[in-house]
Amino acid sequence: MKNIRNFCIIAHIDHGKSTLADRLLERTNTVSAKDMEAQVLDDMDLERERGITIKSHAIQMDYHQDGEDYVLNLIDTPGHVDFSYEVSRSIAACEGALLIVDGSQGIQAQTISNLYMAIDNNLEIIPVINKCDLDSANPDEVEDQIVDLLGCDRSEIIRASGKTGMGVDEILRAIVERVPAPKGDENAPLQALIFDSVFNPFRGIIAYYKVLNGKLKKDDFVKFVATGKEYHADEVGVLKLDMVPKKEICAGNVGYIISGIKTSKEVKVGDTITHVERPCESAIAGFEEVKPMVFAGVYPIETEDFENLRASLEKLQLNDASLTFQPESSAALGFGFRCGFLGLLHMEIVQERLSREFGMEVITTVPNVSYLVFDKKGNPPIEVHNPSGLPEATLIDHIEEPYIRATIITQADYIGPIMTLCLGKRGELVKQEYISGNRMELSFDLPLGEIVIDFYDKLKSISKGYASFDYHLNGFRPSNLVKLDVLLNGESVDALSTLTHADNAVRFGRRMCEKLKELIPRQQFDIAIQAAIGSKIIARETIKAVRKDVTAKCYGGDISRKRKLLEKQKQGKKRMKQIGSVEVPQKAFLAVLKLD
Repeated sequence: MKNIRNFCIIAHIDHGKSTLADRLLERTNTVSAKDMEAQVLDDMDLERERGITIKSHAIQMDYHQDGEDYVLNLIDTPGHVDFSYEVSRSIAACEGALLIVDGSQGIQAQTISNLYMAIDNNLEIIPVINKCDLDSANPDEVEDQIVDLLGCDRSEIIRASGKTGMGVDEILRAIVERVPAPKGDENAPLQALIFDSVFNPFRGIIAYYKVLNGKLKKDDFVKFVATGKEYHADEVGVLKLDMVPKKEICAGNVGYIISGIKTSKEVKVGDTITHVERPCESAIAGFEEVKPMVFAGVYPIETEDFENLRASLEKLQLNDASLTFQPESSAALGFGFRCGFLGLLHMEIVQERLSREFGMEVITTVPNVSYLVFDKKGNPPIEVHNPSGLPEATLIDHIEEPYIRATIITQADYIGPIMTLCLGKRGELVKQEYISGNRMELSFDLPLGEIVIDFYDKLKSISKGYASFDYHLNGFRPSNLVKLDVLLNGESVDALSTLTHADNAVRFGRRMCEKLKELIPRQQFDIAIQAAIGSKIIARETIKAVRKDVTAKCYGGDISRKRKLLEKQKQGKKRMKQIGSVEVPQKAFLAVLKLD
């Protein structure tokens, strides 16, 4: 056990974690030359297309140093703020972390938040400056930033390059020498922590775990503590590029277990595995429950696909524990699910994975956040995710909305536009300070509802991609919110209704009507698109009817003949309007999300 090292790689998005992981795998001969490809651990098509890591990936490497054989368990983690829950789970299974900082960009917001997470879990931090081979790299300045942040010695910082392989040997040596071996007792009762799981259509659910105490052997009779279910371990083993079966997994090591579990509810991330005959005294204190930030309705395009969608979401939840969902119904879209996501990118990825991995085509409604509604009778507040769940306006005393504390790190040149953006989103500046040289850290308190839709994209474009952004929830505050309804021919479309601040409502309603006018196809009758707050209409657009020229066959004669034909057409249009329904295309739902 003294020769086992468990470590993860943490960094801001695009600082070269996965590329550096490739070099470590090459250097330890874990991946053969024919299997080697760029970002070899990112095995999902989506990850390769977008060049981002979505899932944490665990892999075991064998390493020889100074006459000793070491087992290194590496977990490569995502860098985007929407997937920080994956990082927190990976950190729980490790004793050390490689903190990677881009030599040309320096320390970014996500670097700092991931670092604090690792320090809270008492991980040994090894700072690495990556991309030192670039002409634009400035390792001396970045070294100063790391020393300021960590308070470490300059000699502890390793300069490396994931592209050329420079510094990889030093990193491996530092892992062996600095990261502590896992603590645990091989002879104690079995106690293993599940940190991830995947669904395999042939073998059922495969759980990944780290053994803290005891041993897990093939054919053992085990129990999952949280669910109380008991299974036989059909196969146990370690994770190389593929799964490698072993006879037993000892304390301190990371492995997988296959026991033919078919129902996804029976495996919970953060659960403890123990033996049925000799159980451990207590379950391992797990990770904190995930707090979804953004809520959206996900509906199948065909109503009969509802059960398939439920099964797909359950399987996806195994692989992505930060996804939460519950059934709901909508007048316009039928039965579906109210899903909770960590952010907009997370929502987009889930939608894409549903379509690719499970062949489910879905409609997603306008994303929103959860609000606390207080009534006039002094009852406890109710949590509302969906504008249609609001009580009558006359019964509401006030509504509170969630606020976040956002940290933005940027170059001083972009301070003006960033301030304008945040203040335009009802933000309050908490502090601003220089970190080093030309780089500043800004802290804002912002309403979560304002940043949900397009804040991140706008921040990136006004700072030419330089500003980095990180946030955490910071309580609820009272706010002047109103419910904005969209009516088509006087019928409310609940999938398009939103809760918005009273100051923005008229402008938002007007833009929404204009956008819908472009996107809804013309019918045989006039369609009135209206935005309303309560019973007050604040904006209106009309889609004109597609008309047939019924008077074309009159080539002379009395005007009353034409009038008779037009009158007949008018009656037909009126009748059509009463029974005709307006289909809202999926494009319209998506366009409303991207209103500038």
